[in-house]
Amino acid sequence: MAQKLSHKRTFDLRLATLTFLYDAHDDAIDQAIVIYFKAPHSFTAEDVVEFQCHGGSIVAGIVLEALIYHGARLANPGEFSKRAFLNGRIDLSEAEAIAALIETKSVDAAKMLTRQLKGELRDFVLHVRELLIEILAFVEVNIDYAEEDLPLNMIENIRAKLDILAKELLKTYESSKRRQGLIQGFKIAIVGKPNVGKSSLLNTLLSYDRAIISDIAGTTRDTIEEELRIGTHLVRIVDTAGIRQAHDVIEKIGIERSIAAIEESEIVIALFDNSMPCDNEDKEILTLLQNYAESKQILTVLNKIDLPNQFDTQHLGSNFIALSCQNDSYELTQKLEILLDQTTIDDSIMLTSARQIEAVKKAYENVLNSYKLLGEGELELFAFHINEAIHSISSITTAFERDEILEKMFSSFCLGK
Repeated sequence: MAQKLSHKRTFDLRLATLTFLYDAHDDAIDQAIVIYFKAPHSFTAEDVVEFQCHGGSIVAGIVLEALIYHGARLANPGEFSKRAFLNGRIDLSEAEAIAALIETKSVDAAKMLTRQLKGELRDFVLHVRELLIEILAFVEVNIDYAEEDLPLNMIENIRAKLDILAKELLKTYESSKRRQGLIQGFKIAIVGKPNVGKSSLLNTLLSYDRAIISDIAGTTRDTIEEELRIGTHLVRIVDTAGIRQAHDVIEKIGIERSIAAIEESEIVIALFDNSMPCDNEDKEILTLLQNYAESKQILTVLNKIDLPNQFDTQHLGSNFIALSCQNDSYELTQKLEILLDQTTIDDSIMLTSARQIEAVKKAYENVLNSYKLLGEGELELFAFHINEAIHSISSITTAFERDEILEKMFSSFCLGK
């Protein structure tokens, strides 16, 4: 292709060559840089030629037309990455990192995905797999012996290794679940009873009017979700319907979605109205949020402090933020940034897809099952669960149901990558 478009006969390997490119009519269409990568020294481990033409869709389009005329075709979504995987240049986790890195909108996510692209997750998988195979090898050798005939120190040694494995897998699973917002954006739900200023707070954080504001309670009947950046972090902030005893079916559905938004969020902003006394609806929200005290970061905010105080702040404790959405939300934004910083400061392995998280979860469950069976003399069943754990952890980097997994994964890539 490079020879046909440039009329040059030879190209130095992996060196940039400045040359004119010509179309089917021998008209010069661009002056470009051409680089020839000979297999296996390319991303796909195949012969690859790279054309670096001038920017703009017109020039690039003309060059593509010339390439297609000479027999090339457009790449399918993810085809280059798929070829790289099939040729052993990258594993599945690295392929997923490439796809996510292209789509990411967050600096934090980009850094995390680059770590995965460098092979951090692959090394973790190899470490876990080697330990499991070591345990399995011992069991396979001794499977014909009754457990009581095995040296006690050997059994205790296996238990110790399984305990270490279980802790590593659980830590990786929980840490990854907690930091899922790194990829898609951390979810922050604003909750409170009707008319406490949830929509006003959303508009203030966004710096534009996204939600309709009204003095009529219950104006927001559904959740409203928008993206914004807080510091270096991408967040998805959700304005929810006011939580109270529903007056109609539509409001009931809106309140149910508000509860769902709390459950799906990493951070919850609980909003209360300084200009109104603390009533049963406020107290019910405080009680509701106690159920999430361990699993969520909850920020208590007293709004409308520009109005005369009517709210008894003893119900909120000492750790709350007081503000007026009519002025600014600087203190709240600063607090949110601190919480988000704390969430991302974690050097543990990060699983970046639901597929990876599910694989580690299954591996963990099988390790736990094998741990229990070791004390029951069921060595064959023990070996089965160890094998299942090996299969689960290996699936992070290796495709077993090859065609189905690969087609689903690579079809979601952007064109050409």
